Amino acid sequence: MIEPAVDIQLAKEHGLTEEEFELICQKLGRVPNFTELGIFSVMWSEHCSYKNSIALLKTLPREGGRLLVGAGEENAGLVDIGDGLAVAFKIESHNHPSAVEPYQGAATGVGGILRDIFTMGARPIAVLNSLRFGSLKDPRTRFLFEHVVEGIADYGNCFGVPTVGGEVFFDDSYTDNPLVNAMAIGIVQKDRTASATAKGKGNPVMIVGSSTGRDGIHGATFASEEISEESESKRPSVQVGDPFTEKLLLEATLEIIKNDWIIGIQDMGAAGISCSTSEMSAKGDSGMFINLDKVPLREEGMSAYEIMLSESQERMLVVTKKEFEQNVKDTFLKWDLNCEYIGHVTDDKLITIFQNGEKQVEIAPYDLVLGGGAPVYHRETKEPEYLKELREFNALDLPEPECISEAFAQVFSSPNIVSKRWVYEQYDSMVRTNTIVGPGCDASVIYIKGTNKAISATTDCNGRYVYLNPYEGTKIAVAEAARNIVCSGAVPLAITNCLNFGNPYKPEMYWNFQKAVEGMGDACRFFDTPVTGGNVSFYNESPINAVYPTPVIGMIGLIEDIENITTSYFKNEGDYIFILGEDRDEIGGSEYLKIVHGLVKGDSPKMDMQIEKDLHTLVLELIGSKVINSAHDISEGGLACALAECCILNLDHPIGAELKIPIKQRADFTFFSESQSRIIVSVSPEDRNSFEEIAARSKVAFFAAGRTGGNSLKINDQFDFSTKRLIEIYYNTISKRMNVTI
Repeated sequence: MIEPAVDIQLAKEHGLTEEEFELICQKLGRVPNFTELGIFSVMWSEHCSYKNSIALLKTLPREGGRLLVGAGEENAGLVDIGDGLAVAFKIESHNHPSAVEPYQGAATGVGGILRDIFTMGARPIAVLNSLRFGSLKDPRTRFLFEHVVEGIADYGNCFGVPTVGGEVFFDDSYTDNPLVNAMAIGIVQKDRTASATAKGKGNPVMIVGSSTGRDGIHGATFASEEISEESESKRPSVQVGDPFTEKLLLEATLEIIKNDWIIGIQDMGAAGISCSTSEMSAKGDSGMFINLDKVPLREEGMSAYEIMLSESQERMLVVTKKEFEQNVKDTFLKWDLNCEYIGHVTDDKLITIFQNGEKQVEIAPYDLVLGGGAPVYHRETKEPEYLKELREFNALDLPEPECISEAFAQVFSSPNIVSKRWVYEQYDSMVRTNTIVGPGCDASVIYIKGTNKAISATTDCNGRYVYLNPYEGTKIAVAEAARNIVCSGAVPLAITNCLNFGNPYKPEMYWNFQKAVEGMGDACRFFDTPVTGGNVSFYNESPINAVYPTPVIGMIGLIEDIENITTSYFKNEGDYIFILGEDRDEIGGSEYLKIVHGLVKGDSPKMDMQIEKDLHTLVLELIGSKVINSAHDISEGGLACALAECCILNLDHPIGAELKIPIKQRADFTFFSESQSRIIVSVSPEDRNSFEEIAARSKVAFFAAGRTGGNSLKINDQFDFSTKRLIEIYYNTISKRMNVTI
């Protein structure tokens, strides 16, 4: 291959600015060659360097609680759960790849996040996801939706890890740019964790796992630009996954970590060998000598540029202890995987790459990495003009529905409200037999074998709220995640995040990002749920529009005693139904406003964090005292939809309810308000006095709304829906829409 001459035009074609190209020349003391330019372009891309976000991300709380490893320290965050055990967890996006190749884009998103977990030495026990698509009326959206779900299902099912939960949201803003965020959770003994570091002069550097091909080249830069008509031509930037190889890689990796044969290990995700060599060396304050002739290739004639930038899946870079090099080789051979010695650690603090006996690269790793010499920007901000117009909305000007029953049927039929059973039945949620509460409840619960403990997990974000009020909307995302964790009986521990936004160079978009980070930081500090890491995904927009700003929160919680596991649905006939928390008739950004009136206006609901925290404290006390039988938070769709879910979430035993709900201003506001910090609980008659004594001691408002029983949901004298009809709407809406020929 004859390499092109490197100049400013070629640098711009690689996604670098003129200033960045000049900085590269300054750092090297010369013009980079073609391979070096490629390495800088991927390492300084937004996807790898976080150059437009890191300054703000550093304001997030990255210590406190049970945190062991925080944001940016390792491949994933780590939280102490006692008994010598820790939970590793992380969420990341694979948005752009999924937009052009939905099956492989989604599948490799799952594979990549799993590798981040087991390179920590943790065995994956569960995966979740957070998905956003356009309207299901659109054939292209149905195509993307179908194949994203298929890719997630096939990879997770073949790998052998349960997909236990997540969320799916539909809105026109995601039509051209779907969001595919994957989260994984693993368990590890605290004294057997691994680090993504390279140190010790002369220690062998090995590449293990699959062979290297041309798939995924410039995947990192592809993820750092807007979706356009040319995006379809970038399918080669989408990697191809093999879950069966990944399963072998998991077992071999855990074995070498358990036996303490290695110095460090890192997944080859974004930017491939370029990323793993530079980040591990920078972390260990060392360098590496790498001979690309030793890298196992599956295509002939690959150049140094292609090998260094390939993002072929199921590969790791391992720095072994000298005396255990053969042990590591034998282990990967046993699992029928490549394990090739490709270089060694040096003390010159340089990445030196050779191919065909010639030096191809010589770069200081510090100059490449996040937190090192990569550029850091503080972008211009400007409050969006649209907010002023949207905030002038007066809900009282809306016409009242002629029939509240019809309005309820419309809202309850929304794809954002109904069950996502069509999705999660394609996932194996029970493999490994640890799943106690699977998809469908407020949060999933996974048993920790050998203990009496369980982990609760959820993903949450309402992009509409963030669009209308990025600060409050992101506080709500954190608070709702915590509320869902609490409803399962768990104490919230920590979060990971996936921040999906548009172009950071647009001041209004960057203002949204800044306010969202502020809201997240304030909420996480208040709830003592430190940030363990995650992912920033910018450029989620097309020439037509940007997605709603969508800071997805992945949260885990700890249930110390599995006797305290709580689910969302009514359990018994004749139980009392109580509503905890106070409604404030807030319909700005609500599902009711969108579905019935076709509007996305107003302000998001407000989030008083002290009221929210008091609610958490009360519910956990009620659960610990064994005086409530169920707990379900009120969120999208408001009170009426939440009550309907309580009646039918247990398909084996649906239970109706009859309630008297006081109307404050208007019935539609009362039924569909999405005011926060509210939970529906059910209480056995014999426990009512104990419940009221505990609740009365708290600062949380509550009232008795009715009782369970019968085969319909009756609210006031305003509507009466049979559980049979509720079930038909809730469980079959999406499957009916997906049966349309694509």
